[in-house]
Amino acid sequence: MHLFNTKNALQTFLESLRKGRKIGFVPTMGALHEGHLSLLKKSLLENDFTVLSIFVNPTQFNNLEDLHNYPRTLENDLKLVREISSNIIVYAPSVEDIYEGKMQSFHYDFDGLEFQMEGKHRPGHFDGVGTIVKKLFEIVLPQNAYFGEKDFQQLQIVKKLVEKHRLNVTIIGCPIHRESNGLAMSSRNERLSEKARKEAAIIFQTLTEAKQFFQTHTVQETTTWVESIFNSNPNFTLEYFTLADEQTLVSIDEKIASQKYRGFIAVFIENIRLIDNLPFY
Repeated sequence: MHLFNTKNALQTFLESLRKGRKIGFVPTMGALHEGHLSLLKKSLLENDFTVLSIFVNPTQFNNLEDLHNYPRTLENDLKLVREISSNIIVYAPSVEDIYEGKMQSFHYDFDGLEFQMEGKHRPGHFDGVGTIVKKLFEIVLPQNAYFGEKDFQQLQIVKKLVEKHRLNVTIIGCPIHRESNGLAMSSRNERLSEKARKEAAIIFQTLTEAKQFFQTHTVQETTTWVESIFNSNPNFTLEYFTLADEQTLVSIDEKIASQKYRGFIAVFIENIRLIDNLPFY
């Protein structure tokens, strides 16, 4: 394993490796879990070298408390990486190395993807995501980059970023990794109490049952049913549940047989925000 804290040192090292070799890239904010590790393993199989970035990006947080509380576990992250492969190159930069004293987001047009769901509830979030992902792509210059489907809206936005800015990288979406009770793996799960972590199984359970419910009920009936589940549980606050077109991410009012839909959900428990999604086809 090679560890770099500055982009200049990383780029110099990568330049010596490129000659006919493929570089895969897994961007993360650290606090690594099995979901992240599965992305690394896929990249290792499909590329000659893999770069893992660990950087808690301040410009994609619209809640300063969330930024402050986001878990930072670099030493443990590096231990996990070492256990997987010596072919992983870790880039763990400072804010200064990334932003060079100009910590601000650029404004991006993602053809409306940025205004749905997470964009409605986290103003400026996807400008921050677009800014950091584009910077990292320009630093690493990977052939392939791997993103988990837990952040499905982010995945679609990164694909749109690559398309609109003609970036020479292939974006590969990877399945959600789940804990034994179905809870989608997330770095934020580490902040949950043991009790809340068990109770949070209701999120995936509800999505799974809603998928079946949707087969014989309308969009509104399905939405109302999901809302009733969380409204009857005082430990949870439902921020949103929506059924949306998988490509445009626009919420739907009625079913069209030929289209693919996904259920998207955001829930608070112990003041910690958890998201999940599931194909509804």
